[in-house]
Amino acid sequence: KSELHKEQMAFQQTYHYRSKSKERYKIEAKNSELKNVHGYGRADSYGIQNMEMQGAMAIFTVNLKRILKLI
Repeated sequence: KSELHKEQMAFQQTYHYRSKSKERYKIEAKNSELKNVHGYGRADSYGIQNMEMQGAMAIFTVNLKRILKLI
């Protein structure tokens, strides 16, 4: 194995990596919901401002759903 692979394998054995990887599934699930359910994976219209607005609306929707679920 190359030196880079050896360094990565050593890093994966550290406490920091293991603790962060246990939290990753939560973030990946939220990203998946944004992309697959709320259309965050593809722009609906042209222009950077429209893309920013679409992203803000998708994130707002997901956060609102979370708030309503917690109530």
